Amino acid sequence: MANTADSVLPASVLAMVSLAANIAANHPKKGLCQLERLRSLGIAEAQIDMVVDIARHLRDEAALITDSEFNAAYVSAANLADTTAATGGACCTPTARGNACC
Repeated sequence: MANTADSVLPASVLAMVSLAANIAANHPKKGLCQLERLRSLGIAEAQIDMVVDIARHLRDEAALITDSEFNAAYVSAANLADTTAATGGACCTPTARGNACC
């Protein structure tokens, strides 16, 4: 493992990663502390918007996949093709705003 002093992230990067993780995980604190930190660091709203957009997309995509897997186990074999189509089958789709998440 790298020395902590050698692997310190800039405060803005750490806050962005933490904000995204909080949103994607549906954490009860919602990343509001990180949002405040990013704004106090002067991070552009457009950059914050992109982080929020990608995190929400990943959270929503994970929920869709989880629901689809449940539905596949629940519904009849005749309906299985419809639930698979709902996820699009792609490993990474862009957000509704067109931001790449991978």
